[in-house]
Amino acid sequence: MLLIDSHCHLDFPDFDHDREVVIARSQTLGVQKMVVAGITRQHWPRLWNTVSNTEGLYGAFGLHPYFLAEHQDTDLQALREQLQGYQHHPKLCAVGEIGLDFFLKDLDPARQIHLFEQQVAIAAEFNLPVIIHSRRANAQVTAILKKAKLPRAGIIHAFSGSYEEAMEYIKLGFLLGFGGAATWSRATRLQSVLKRLPLDSIALETDSPDMSPEWLAGQRNSPEHLPRICQHLAQIYGVSAATFAAHTSTNVRCLFGW
Repeated sequence: MLLIDSHCHLDFPDFDHDREVVIARSQTLGVQKMVVAGITRQHWPRLWNTVSNTEGLYGAFGLHPYFLAEHQDTDLQALREQLQGYQHHPKLCAVGEIGLDFFLKDLDPARQIHLFEQQVAIAAEFNLPVIIHSRRANAQVTAILKKAKLPRAGIIHAFSGSYEEAMEYIKLGFLLGFGGAATWSRATRLQSVLKRLPLDSIALETDSPDMSPEWLAGQRNSPEHLPRICQHLAQIYGVSAATFAAHTSTNVRCLFGW
């Protein structure tokens, strides 16, 4: 069973003491590729150092809405320059993690929207997919994406919306990321949405070190837990783990052109 972790943060300090061991163990367990998503300009060098030195790791550069206070308008030009520098590098796969977070009330919505729209435009300029964070903002994200008409779509990371919102993203060509959050017994609404989705619209992810599955409550998440997450979600979906793994991995490969 071969898997792809479409969203993780293996460059975070949480993995400084055992990063190589975690990656090797994950790959031994069948997680053959892992996408490391960017969050701030200051962290891009750390991210690139992590992915460029490790087989099977790929990188995305972006300005995460959660870190709005750290972003400057000059970071948008820096993002463009970063993508220009690596645009032909096989390790570069997307622009992300970008998006909108309207759950946290102290994050200025107007500034979030400005940064998101600009990053979507940059992704279109470089013909790259986008990895999108959307929390309590699916209507706004969908409206921006419809207007942008991206040449390539992307992944809605940690999807947690309704079936109707899911279908709007799918119509735009997006994959929906599912991981540890859907394994919790209380996540009945999310599980009911998952069961109704086309299998060719789903991507697996861990969001490591965050969004741990229920059996790791309060502990660090990592790509090595993706096989068990896959098994759990496959059972919810009603197919074998091998079928779920094969389809979700093919979905991600097609998106990134692997």
